[in-house]
Amino acid sequence: MKKTSLFLFAVILLFLNACKSRQYSRNNKQIEKAATKENPNFSNFTTLSYITAFKDVAIEEMNAYGIPASITLAQGILESGSGNSSLARYANNHFGIKCTADWKGKAYYKDDDKNNDCFRVYKDARESYKDHSEFLKRKRYSFLFELDKNDYKNWALGLKTAGYATNPKYPDLLINTIEKYKLYQYDQSESEREKITREDRVFTEINANIPVEKKKFTPVEVAPKDPPSNGTTDNYYVVKQGDTLFKISQLFKLSVDDLKALNNLSDNNIKIGQKLLVVK
Repeated sequence: MKKTSLFLFAVILLFLNACKSRQYSRNNKQIEKAATKENPNFSNFTTLSYITAFKDVAIEEMNAYGIPASITLAQGILESGSGNSSLARYANNHFGIKCTADWKGKAYYKDDDKNNDCFRVYKDARESYKDHSEFLKRKRYSFLFELDKNDYKNWALGLKTAGYATNPKYPDLLINTIEKYKLYQYDQSESEREKITREDRVFTEINANIPVEKKKFTPVEVAPKDPPSNGTTDNYYVVKQGDTLFKISQLFKLSVDDLKALNNLSDNNIKIGQKLLVVK
């Protein structure tokens, strides 16, 4: 009897996991479809073209917060495969930043520490670079902001000390990438007065984050504002309470007229439980 119960439990668990995986896969296909529509002529970056594309935003973030541009670029190169990983291409996520309880955007699901970890989807890569700075502005990394903003070697070592990466060679990987591509040329020195002003501003923000760090930085399983929908069956969506044609059209990147044409609707009236075709 005990063996039978364990077997049934295992079967149910497998079934539930399979259902979840289908939801995550369906979610990712929607994200990929939207990204491809937004940028139909995507071509792979070389490392040099990646640097050219993102050095300006890395410099902006350095001047705002003191994170060396070379460090930000090297992390982007290593963590996004020079912008060519699926996470970077479809989710505009260049630093592997995961969903947290305060994340208000969409998500892309990918195996990492766990199966189907929840990663943030950004509207563009620039937003990802800015969020990378926000990610570092917390207590565990605070000592790094006391360094000069062109001290890439100690930043590399400090990131490992603070637990940014588990790879013991992470500082070497960063430093080697910086020196191979001469990324240090984008770092800039600052006067003592400029450094004090910058530190005051950054530490004020870090201190403000401390009471809400758990909410801001602890990963969650699904995007709070956009969980994977189980309201779709293959190419259909089942109308839920609060849905409108406009809301559903935005979810599936269609126009309201497209939805009406696909479902032979003469007006915008829909009802709960109604099944709508959502794929052209």
